[in-house]
Amino acid sequence: MASERGRSVNTLAAYRRDLTGYSSWLSAHGATLATVERTTIDRFVQARRGSGAAPSSVARQLAAMRMLHRYLMEEGVRADDPTADVEGVRVPAGIPHPLTEAEVDRLLSAVVATDPAGLRDRALLEFLYATGARISEACGLSLGDIDRDHRLVRLFGKGAKERIVPFGRSAAATMDDWLLAGRPHLEPARWARRGDQEAVFLNTRGARLTRQAAWAVVRKYGEATGLADRLSPHVLRHSCATHLLDHGADLRIVQEMLGHASISTTQVYTKVSQERLWAVYRQAHPRAEQR
Repeated sequence: MASERGRSVNTLAAYRRDLTGYSSWLSAHGATLATVERTTIDRFVQARRGSGAAPSSVARQLAAMRMLHRYLMEEGVRADDPTADVEGVRVPAGIPHPLTEAEVDRLLSAVVATDPAGLRDRALLEFLYATGARISEACGLSLGDIDRDHRLVRLFGKGAKERIVPFGRSAAATMDDWLLAGRPHLEPARWARRGDQEAVFLNTRGARLTRQAAWAVVRKYGEATGLADRLSPHVLRHSCATHLLDHGADLRIVQEMLGHASISTTQVYTKVSQERLWAVYRQAHPRAEQR
């Protein structure tokens, strides 16, 4: 899948966990990948749903199972694909819950950038909000991906798809502070891995910042500002998209910025903007609730 479908490392890891769990369940129920029938797969899906697993998780696991059984059939391990007629898992279209602009301001103002780690944290948070980048995209950034003169960044999203995204003066200023005054102090005398030397965001040991460490940065300032129960890297992505649309950005431009393959994925943010519009209207218009 990594070579043929361009799946990311994180997606492959999730599929691996899904298939390991599926295989273990089959073994516990007296079946194997070569002998399992559709009725048994239906039972497995129902068991996963009954376990409280999120619909999106069950849908992803079923997708991994379909790919596996299709592969086994193509390779001649078995003559049929028992997942071919298995009913798909419906995933409810969730509405994002972005921060308000005032909450974003409060979050970014909470970072006291007086040391290298603080400069990095401020740059990371500003970058996530300014570009709507996924946390994995930010952690995967290399120095050559950023054009500081023109305030553009090259991001590699799902399926290794490349896109160019602009970022504003505020994010540019914090990125300059980090790259010029912070990052040099975290550079080791000798790089442990070649990829670390090109990484934009480093940890305190001079290695590329991991997704888990970046998550911890976001959580740290969420707790400091009372936003911990609502804040995540993806909420900053949601906030970027919603605020762009609130201020009149074209939906197609937002789609391109976020790297969505389908416009329907981006359209969910219009629902958020419409709900906010109605909330303001009901509160402000004197005849909004009169009949």
